Amino acid sequence: MELPPTLPPDAVLHPWNRGFEWSLPSGPTVQLSAETRDRFDTDGFAVLPDVVSPPLLNRLVEDLDALQAEVDEALSRRPDGRILISERGAITFAVHPVLRSDAARELARHPVLVGLAADLLGPDVNFYWDQAVYKQPERPRRFPWHQDSGYAFVEPQHYLTCWVALTDATVDNGCPWVLPGGHRAGTLLHRWVDPLGLECFETATGSFPAEVPAGGAVVFSSLTPHFTGPNTTESVRKAYIAQYAPVGVKILSGDPGAGEPTGKAGAEDPDRQFPVLRGGERV
Repeated sequence: MELPPTLPPDAVLHPWNRGFEWSLPSGPTVQLSAETRDRFDTDGFAVLPDVVSPPLLNRLVEDLDALQAEVDEALSRRPDGRILISERGAITFAVHPVLRSDAARELARHPVLVGLAADLLGPDVNFYWDQAVYKQPERPRRFPWHQDSGYAFVEPQHYLTCWVALTDATVDNGCPWVLPGGHRAGTLLHRWVDPLGLECFETATGSFPAEVPAGGAVVFSSLTPHFTGPNTTESVRKAYIAQYAPVGVKILSGDPGAGEPTGKAGAEDPDRQFPVLRGGERV
């Protein structure tokens, strides 16, 4: 497969990515205009400046601050201040807030986000993954270029990430940067960069800083390459990640360098991977 010209020369297809063809659902849109969906088809992302109301946003931040405080406490007990890619003073992750936060569960079924899932995934969709990501100012560093699908190879390869800004996200505090068109190749091979995480390429030209105010969202395919820059301000940049996947999505396991996948599992945890759309209707 010929890679899109927007991808840098060190980008390589994932070995399990064979015969991929990018496509979006056809037909009338629910949330996006037809023009915006066409742009998403081409670019792989959209910026929506006003999604979450202030009351819900305030409740969500209160809940996520409490969860992140628990993560920070756990990190403080580690000699290196790290657990996987969470690092005290740099970037911290609180996974699955929907299991503990009423506000997160409400946002998971938010009509705007579910409408986006209908427009960009189809009529039958489950909530897939969620996490809070707080970029700390004490150790300013980038988070590498990656695809969300790079952390777990899935079939079908495209699911949806809604990156919700809990505080204003700017270039100075580490907003997302996206690479338009990079999603159309499917999943890329990623490599581990210590202590930052997985990386699909080191640098890219033509990337776009997706600045977004608090309550807005950057919406992109799990295949859209993106990174976040360092937080060079004195305040924490806060974001909540809500992801949606088509019903029946499978997570492949194994060593891509050693051959074919050795396992395949569904994403069917009823407590956190619950239905949000069936037959095009909100659940």
